[in-house]
Amino acid sequence: MANLYRNFAEVMLARAAEDGGRDALVLLGEEREDETRRAPETVSYGELDRSARALAGWLQDKGAAGERVLVLQNSRRLFAVSFLACLYAGAIAVPAPPPGGRVHHDERVASIVKDAAVSLALTSAAEAPEVSRLMARTGYGHVGCVAVDALAYTEDHWRAPDLDGRTTAFLQYTSGSTREPRGVVVTHGNLLDNQQAISRALGTRPRSRLGGWLPFHHDMGLVGQLLHPLWLGGTSVLLTPTAFVKRPISWLRAISRYRIAVSGAPDFAYDLCLRRVSEEQAADLDLSCWEVAVNGGEPVRASTMAAFAERFAPAGLRPEALTPCYGLAESTLLVAGGGPGRADRAVDPAALERHRLRPPRPGGPVRTVVDCGSAVAGGELRIVDPDGGAVLPDGRIGEIWYRGPGVAPGYFGRPRESVAAFGHDGFLRTGDLGTLDEGRLYVTGRLKDVIVVAGRNLYPDDLEHTVQRVSALFGSGSAFAVPGAPDSPERVVVVQELRSRSRYDIDMPALTAAVQQCLADEFDIRAAAVLLVRPGTVRRTTSGKVERAAMRGLFLRGEIDPLHQDTDPDVGALLTTGGRK
Repeated sequence: MANLYRNFAEVMLARAAEDGGRDALVLLGEEREDETRRAPETVSYGELDRSARALAGWLQDKGAAGERVLVLQNSRRLFAVSFLACLYAGAIAVPAPPPGGRVHHDERVASIVKDAAVSLALTSAAEAPEVSRLMARTGYGHVGCVAVDALAYTEDHWRAPDLDGRTTAFLQYTSGSTREPRGVVVTHGNLLDNQQAISRALGTRPRSRLGGWLPFHHDMGLVGQLLHPLWLGGTSVLLTPTAFVKRPISWLRAISRYRIAVSGAPDFAYDLCLRRVSEEQAADLDLSCWEVAVNGGEPVRASTMAAFAERFAPAGLRPEALTPCYGLAESTLLVAGGGPGRADRAVDPAALERHRLRPPRPGGPVRTVVDCGSAVAGGELRIVDPDGGAVLPDGRIGEIWYRGPGVAPGYFGRPRESVAAFGHDGFLRTGDLGTLDEGRLYVTGRLKDVIVVAGRNLYPDDLEHTVQRVSALFGSGSAFAVPGAPDSPERVVVVQELRSRSRYDIDMPALTAAVQQCLADEFDIRAAAVLLVRPGTVRRTTSGKVERAAMRGLFLRGEIDPLHQDTDPDVGALLTTGGRK
């Protein structure tokens, strides 16, 4: 299907011509406390096309063709119109987090504005004052903020641009979990090829219903839940991220009521449903329509998927619907996933720490690594020694390298970083760790997040997941390394949120002692610091990834305000030096 079109605008024009009255978007409002919901808003292909062409004509009149245009809106309809209008106009869309009021969100938007050198920002009439103030206080008051719902243009102003597969469609800014956000240059060719790869891997079909709640400034939400249904000629059923966070049952009810066939989210969302969807709520669900439940965007837990499958089997969910996938913005979205016969592997944790994938010893401890499927059509995976560059055999853990038509040409305005990541005979260095076994990919961690203790490689997400099982009071957590004494191993720090907003009647010293005992039992280590903190302290990206580098920086600068902490003296001394020894 991708080969029929040169750019995504042509796809949308064709869909509108085929059946302009068919629903392109079904936009759901938030559930009320009494579990009622206002009527959904529907947007047809014809309406979406006309609105996009009208705004595109305005953008062309303002000379935006070829320029970077910021798109930041809470309204899912206005975001879709604005993003598609950029593609129709030949402008380069730059999705960004919508106004949220948090300081680090403002900082992220400012970083994107600076890096992309945007010419203007598309927002709504309701949000334009806040966006204008954000621009002014971060030093970018010269960027014009345009309320697209206040413009009075028609599609007659639009002129079809000459775009091909090499033309830049949008800049997808990386999540920023480990460094400053960088803009991945996604071309129309990348986008169309990855759409075809997604369809083949997940078995999606024209006129299917897909959707979910993921934010559109993240690749999984934008490419997977907005653009993929439109590319197919299907219908995208959409909630807001806020609706899901407030009431996780909203996601499952949307799947049940609107017969969504394909929907997905990071692992934490499945876990949140397990914890916050009651038996009474689950009893009213019919999930037999859910053909593909994608789990991706962060480390996938076999335990989460097994528990989710068991919990919602009475609602008709088939275990085989749960589909781990692997992808990243630098490859547009999907790298590996799908395929029959998923085979998660039970492995020896000690061997995993030595970057080997081996069966567990009889009677010994066990870790389960998840099968994330095979490389998508047209793609090629390699596992490479990140230091020496040698290609490693099956069963050896190294850096995941990927080559395929969805791989972007580089980062916007960053030639050195582009060469470092993309300049390897077409292979992308992902920065993730994993191994291959008979063509199936097993992702084990993040290269720069690995904590080295006494020659062992510990994965922070393993530590975090283990600590969270210590108490039902524990919510999100972050584990990271800080420097030890000269010539000594790194030290582990754990920052753990308490679900309860009150610290009364909670024995916090006992909880920190339980965390230490758990780490000793499971990993034979002692944390140099355990901090119990309020909900919302642990930084996450909008896609749900823990921002460990940000948490490490906050800890070393003494900017975390714990409810209780157990900190070794030598690590406490780091707080006055910012981590310098």
